[in-house]
Amino acid sequence: MPKVLAIVLAGGKGERLFPLTSFRSKPSVPFGARYRIVDFVLSNLVNSQIYSIYLLVQYKSQSLIEHIRQNWFFSSVGSDHFVTVVPPQMRMGPEWFQGTADAVFQNIGLIKEHNPDIVLIFGADHIYRMDIRQMIKFHIENNSQVTVAARPVALKHASSFGVIITDPDHRIAGFQEKPKDPIPMPDNPDMAYVSMGNYIFNADILIDALVRAEKKKQHDFGAHVIPDLVGRKCKVYAYDFAKNEIPGIKSYEECGYWRDVGTISAYFDAHMDMLGEKPIFEIYNKMWTIYPARYEGPPVKILDGEIKNSIIAEGALIYGGKIENSFIRSGSIIEKDVEIKDSLIMDDVIIKRNSKLYRVIVDKKNVVYEGEKIGFSAEQDRFRCHIDSSGICILPRAARYNDWIKEINHA
Repeated sequence: MPKVLAIVLAGGKGERLFPLTSFRSKPSVPFGARYRIVDFVLSNLVNSQIYSIYLLVQYKSQSLIEHIRQNWFFSSVGSDHFVTVVPPQMRMGPEWFQGTADAVFQNIGLIKEHNPDIVLIFGADHIYRMDIRQMIKFHIENNSQVTVAARPVALKHASSFGVIITDPDHRIAGFQEKPKDPIPMPDNPDMAYVSMGNYIFNADILIDALVRAEKKKQHDFGAHVIPDLVGRKCKVYAYDFAKNEIPGIKSYEECGYWRDVGTISAYFDAHMDMLGEKPIFEIYNKMWTIYPARYEGPPVKILDGEIKNSIIAEGALIYGGKIENSFIRSGSIIEKDVEIKDSLIMDDVIIKRNSKLYRVIVDKKNVVYEGEKIGFSAEQDRFRCHIDSSGICILPRAARYNDWIKEINHA
């Protein structure tokens, strides 16, 4: 392989994931029983033997910085093995990053110092598996200067996306922004290409493109940099993500699984995709591990209860009740006679006895009081929860935990 540097854009606000992003950035939002969203792109890079990684952070980054510090430290086997968090340097003025291209431009010195042959620009907001070496191989074999990871979607759904127009050799000829009549893929009239926001650049092309974009005050890769390169007849190709092969994928999984978990409903549905005997996204794949957060506490302890089709992390303590189609993260305590269905319970949550939850997300360090019912009446829930437009109830982080601790100390 050529010398590769990866730059992961991990500064997203994630406003549509409110209130899960009230205290953290979108890449830092917990996912599944043991992960954060950012763990998926980092695992894909490491599994692809790419170890030089800069992680550009911005909004509400402390949670993400701590997660990286605790879980993504490489031993000093070489100077090119690192995951380094890079906050905004503000060398161009007091402003924060103005867009994806501006974020990389403000760190152009890191690229020059590392002196790579190619640079990966990947997002940190998606749930997927990808062998990035196959995309690099495609990039080299086509003598490409820029390669865009493209995901085929059904033509009838393509109007919701920016569509990539390619010739039969996969060279990009143009773009359509949410078109009424999307242009299909050359070899499949029922599908169209849409960008995944993951790019490979030859290093010299990237540096030149960033300088040009900065002079024009253009700050985004998808809206400005890539279309400009196509217009200047650079060799820009689309890599078909559907052809990416991952070892250990089961026959029942969705081919080319990729989800943008940018809304509460999409985030919730992606969790449900991992459940069942034959899930469309199987998290149990030893041949392409998604690396979870380290946990040094005790294993899960289940004293009683009825548990169906759920994933429970280490350190959870289950006294009883019924748990179905749900996720329970580390340190949570489930008391007797509790009913939890289709719900996400995050770290260090206490669910008191006789309470019932249905389609509820309970963020970290929270308490559901004894006998409380959430998810059954929007009229009652609106006084104690954030209710998403999808109807899912979210109990924000630490909304009640501190009050509960005070009650205990006072007693």
